[in-house]
Amino acid sequence: MRKKIYVLDTNVLLQDPLSIYSFQDNEVIIPAVVLEEVDSKKRLMDEIGRNARHVARLLDNLRQKGQLHTGVTLENGGQLRVELNHRSFNQMQELFIDKTNDNRILSVSLNLMIEEKQTENPRPVILVSKDALMRVKADALGMPAEDFLSDRVVSEYSSIYEGYQILKVSVDLIRQFYTQVPFPIKNFVPELHLYPHEFLILRDELGGSSSAIARVGEDGKNIYPLFYGDEIIWGVKARNAQQKMAMELLMNKDIPLVTLTGKAGTGKTLLSLAAGLMQTEDERLYKKLLVARPIVPLGKDLGFLPGEKEEKLRPWMQPIYDNLEYLFNTKQSGDLDKILAGLGSIQVEALTYIRGRSIPEQFIIVDEAQNLTKHEVKTILTRVGENSKIVLMGDPQQIDHPYLDEVNNGLTYVVELFKNQKMAAHIKLEKGERSNLAQLAADLL
Repeated sequence: MRKKIYVLDTNVLLQDPLSIYSFQDNEVIIPAVVLEEVDSKKRLMDEIGRNARHVARLLDNLRQKGQLHTGVTLENGGQLRVELNHRSFNQMQELFIDKTNDNRILSVSLNLMIEEKQTENPRPVILVSKDALMRVKADALGMPAEDFLSDRVVSEYSSIYEGYQILKVSVDLIRQFYTQVPFPIKNFVPELHLYPHEFLILRDELGGSSSAIARVGEDGKNIYPLFYGDEIIWGVKARNAQQKMAMELLMNKDIPLVTLTGKAGTGKTLLSLAAGLMQTEDERLYKKLLVARPIVPLGKDLGFLPGEKEEKLRPWMQPIYDNLEYLFNTKQSGDLDKILAGLGSIQVEALTYIRGRSIPEQFIIVDEAQNLTKHEVKTILTRVGENSKIVLMGDPQQIDHPYLDEVNNGLTYVVELFKNQKMAAHIKLEKGERSNLAQLAADLL
C-alpha cells in the first residue's frame, strides 16, 4: 500500500494531542505555523491550554530521537516532521491573498502536494482539519482534506445507543410478562442482543393495543416491569414512555451512573431534579444534591461580573433555578433562595469548582454535559465518591464547544463506552413535553 502524507491543522492537535499517532505508518507533517498557534494557547487554563502543553511535552520528548525538522520515527512506524519550508504563496495567491495562519497551513500542504507530483512515486498529501471551512478551501485548491475522525466512538449520531428498542411480540407473551417476574426474554427471543438496564417496548405484532415497557436486568437475560414508571416523584409524573424509563433509572439506587440525552424540553433536567430531591430530602439516601453546569468553555474565568461567586453564577445556572422554582412551587421572587438556604442540602455549582474534589454520598447532576471533552468527563467521573450517584445529561446536537461535535463529545463518549457496564444505564428522551410550540421549534429549527 502506498504511504501518504498527512498535514495536521492546529485544531487537530488541540482536540487530541495524541493524534500524531493516529495515522499508522504514514508521514505526519506539522507546519511551523501550527507550533506558533499551539504556543499561543499554552497559557490558557482550560482544556485547550492543557492540550497545548501536552503537545509541547510530546514534541519535546520526540526531540530525543532526532531533529524534528528532518523527521523522526514514531512508535507506530510512522514519521513525524515539523515543516519549516514550503511556505510560498505563489501557488495560491490568486485565490487566497491574505497571509493568515490558515492560509499558511494551506500553502504548506499545497506546495508539498506539488512537490510530490514531481517525484517518481508521488504520495498523496492530505490536509487533516476539524475546521470545515479549511476543508472547503483545500477543496477549492484541488487538495484532498479530511476531518479528524479517530476520536469518535461512533461514526454518526444516528448510531448512538438509545437505551431502548421496540420489540413486536405476541399478545400471549405480553400477558405472560405481567404474570411472571422475572421474565426470561432470552427463552422467547434468543437472538436478541440486550445491554444491562436497557428497555424494551413490547408491542402486539398483530397491531393491537396491547403493550408493555420492560427493563432488562443486569444479566441481559431477564426483563422486569417498571417500578417507578407511573409514580409521582416530588410532584412530577412521567408523561411518555421514555420519561418513564428515565425515572426508573434515576430512582434506582443500584445504578450509580445514568446518562440522559434529548432535545430541549424533553424533561431531562426536571426529572433528574425531582428524583434527586426525593432521594435526598425524603428518602435520605444521599447527604446532598449537587447540580453542576459547565461554563462554556469549561475552565474559563467567570470574568468581572459584579458580586460574589453565587451572583456571578446565577445567569449561567438560571435554567436550573427555573426548574427548582417549578418543583418547589414558589410564587414570589426570592422565595427559592430562602428555601435553598433553609434546606442546606442543595448546591448549585459550576463545574469549574468541582475539579480536585472528592464527592461521596451525593446525588450529582451534570447538565449540558455535551459541552465536555473526553478528558473533562473523565475528570468529573473520577471525582465521584462512595455511595454517590451521578447523572450526565444534555443534547449532543447542541454543542457550544469549538472543537466538539455530536459524536466526539464527552457525553456521547460515556454513553457508548458504558453501555455494556452493569453500573451504568442510558435513555434517549424523544418527545418534548414543555409545550406544543417548544416541541415544534425543536423539530423544525
